[in-house]
Amino acid sequence: MMDSNTIRIAGVMSDSIVDGPGLRLSIFTQGCPHACVGCHNPETHDPNGGLEFETDDFISRVRDELIHNPILSGITLSGGEPIAQVSAVLRVAKAVREMGKTVVLFSGYTYEELIAMSENEPDIKELLSLCMLLVDGRFILEQRNLEIKFRGSTNQRLIDPIKSLEKGEVVPWKSKFDF
Repeated sequence: MMDSNTIRIAGVMSDSIVDGPGLRLSIFTQGCPHACVGCHNPETHDPNGGLEFETDDFISRVRDELIHNPILSGITLSGGEPIAQVSAVLRVAKAVREMGKTVVLFSGYTYEELIAMSENEPDIKELLSLCMLLVDGRFILEQRNLEIKFRGSTNQRLIDPIKSLEKGEVVPWKSKFDF
C-alpha cells in the first residue's frame, strides 16, 4: 500500500450517473490486485500505470470540481482497487465529507474481507465510516447483469457501511427512494 502523501489515479469522470446515487465525480484509482476477467477498467490493474499526484494537490482538484459543479452529490471511489491506496483515499474522502458531500466506495473485496483487513490497516474501517454506500465483491463475468443498480455482477452487494459498522453485520443499503 502506498503512503498517504501520493495517490495514483487512472482517471476522473466529472458527471457520472451510474457510479452511485445522484450526479457523482467518479475517481478511478490505479492498481488492482484482483484483475477480474471481463473487468470494465482493465487499464487500471497495473499499479504503476495512471498518473501520480501529491495527495494534497489531488484533493485541491477534487474540491475545485465539487465547488464548480454544485449539483454533484459527491464522489465515487472506484478503480482499480481504492483499498490498495487506502491512506491517500481516506484523506480524499475526509476532505469531501468536510465539504458536506457524500462518498461511495467500490471495492473488489467483500465487506467481510475489508473488516478482517482493517485489523492490520485501521484506515480501512475509518474509510468505511465515511461512506454512504459500499459496492463490494469482485466482478464475476458469469454473473454479469446490465440491469442491476450500480453493479456489474449479481454477487456484488450494495451495503450501508456506517450501519454495518454500528451493528457488526452487513446491513443492505437502501436508497431514499426504496420503500
